[in-house]
Amino acid sequence: MAFYFRLCALVFAVLLSVPSSLYLVQANACDFSRGNWVLDHSHYPLYNASRDCPFIVRGFNCLRNGRPDRDYLNYRWKPSGCDLPRFDGVNFLERYKGKKIMFVGDSISNNMWQSLTCLLHNAVPESSYALSTPTKQLSVFTIPEFDVSVMWLKNGFLVDVVHDKEKGRIVKLDSMKSGYMWKGDVLIFNTYHWWTHLKESETVQFQVGNETIKEMDPMEAFKIGLTTWSKWIDANIDPSKTKVLFQGIAASHYEGKGCLNETQPEEGPQAPYPGVEIVKNVLSSMSHPVYLLDITFLTQLRIDGHPSIYTGKGTSYEDCSHWCLSGAPDAWNEILYAVLLGL
Repeated sequence: MAFYFRLCALVFAVLLSVPSSLYLVQANACDFSRGNWVLDHSHYPLYNASRDCPFIVRGFNCLRNGRPDRDYLNYRWKPSGCDLPRFDGVNFLERYKGKKIMFVGDSISNNMWQSLTCLLHNAVPESSYALSTPTKQLSVFTIPEFDVSVMWLKNGFLVDVVHDKEKGRIVKLDSMKSGYMWKGDVLIFNTYHWWTHLKESETVQFQVGNETIKEMDPMEAFKIGLTTWSKWIDANIDPSKTKVLFQGIAASHYEGKGCLNETQPEEGPQAPYPGVEIVKNVLSSMSHPVYLLDITFLTQLRIDGHPSIYTGKGTSYEDCSHWCLSGAPDAWNEILYAVLLGL
């Protein structure tokens, strides 16, 4: 018995000597992508979009646009094998003092960027902030007290797109000249939804080398384009200086019944989502590790989390692609917070 107590004391002493960062690394071994949504009225929402986030775009502020139900604000993502650490905006700002975080992607990337800027501003509401748009594609949110910049660079395909007067829009699947703009201590990339809309446009063509291809399956084009991006990252980004993450595919809910009047998450297993395996296969083939923020399953469940008709554009427009804020994207940033602390 005495030996048992001495052993316990030794183990406890060792645990006390382990840096807290190691616990976070171990926590990141948990699969954040699997779990369920639970109502948590005590701690959620993490901010009030209208009161705490004056710069939020109208289309994401569902309450201000007249959404009558409230439970969608109070859901917390609970991974199956662990708990996500509570988002600590002050700690985030202190750790990334003097650094730049850049989101690169489409409007779903914008959704996540807007969520993070709201979370950070809410953490230090007395600190001044600056929001600027140096170019049509670039938005920059800065908290000068911490010298932290959180940027969003609009880029729906990641690969180059040119507009030809005769041929229309051409997606150059093997060309990436805009990569010089991807600068930051943390880069979070996203692309998917624009590829799914290609069939809706008759003026889109693909180009590989000098060959123009009028007919191509969008998912095949997505795979080629994403592979081009992955090779550029491997060749141009130093992983010892820059953390690279890929914001996974967020599910939309246009199929079937849509998302109108949905007020609670779905439950149970979900069907495989198009494009997910392409993303995983491309990332797994890269020379340098890129962390996948795998948000597909948790968004498949949140049929209630979309703006639906509460975008401020009138009831004739139903948005089942983007996400209300506060809402599901806050969970994406809670995962991002846990991952960054552990990387």
